[in-house]
Amino acid sequence: MNAPPQRGRLLVASPTLEDPNFFRSVVFLLAADEDGALGVVLNRPSTTPVAEIVPHWKLHVSSPPLMFHGGPVQPNAAICVARRVGGLDGPGKLDVDGYSPLLNALGTVDLHKDPDEIDLAFDGLRVFTGYSGWGPGQLEEEIDAGAWFVLESEEEDVLCEDPRGLWARVLRRQGGWLAVLARHPADPSLN
Repeated sequence: MNAPPQRGRLLVASPTLEDPNFFRSVVFLLAADEDGALGVVLNRPSTTPVAEIVPHWKLHVSSPPLMFHGGPVQPNAAICVARRVGGLDGPGKLDVDGYSPLLNALGTVDLHKDPDEIDLAFDGLRVFTGYSGWGPGQLEEEIDAGAWFVLESEEEDVLCEDPRGLWARVLRRQGGWLAVLARHPADPSLN
């Protein structure tokens, strides 16, 4: 059922994963290899407007225009994932200072730069505080234990306007048993 974890895929928390950092989370993988994995939680908006932290990027932010909790590791660090307008698809095909391609039109952006310093146009971005990280073999162990589903992502998952509903939406679009899990109550005792 699970695809191998790799850059651009989603980790969707199983309903049995009770760790409060990842309960019903959807993680977008920015990297996954023999050294471990790194991603950002897509469905945990904070109450802090992006304009308060990186005001020079506020015109490019997707709705809701809030900072997102990317994960429990380095919560004072910021990672930005943006969608560029036009251009070539795929990682490694763009050589633009301040932008690193990830998947299709998505890439990470250096928030220390002004948008005018990056030779690309953006039609959406999300800023995450902190990230989610796993050491070598750790994520694979968690997947084997049933904590995560590894699923294909869609660009809109990263920039969706209703991030709190993302967990159920991603599971529903899979069909079959995963679509049934999308209706799993947050508190099974209320079932």
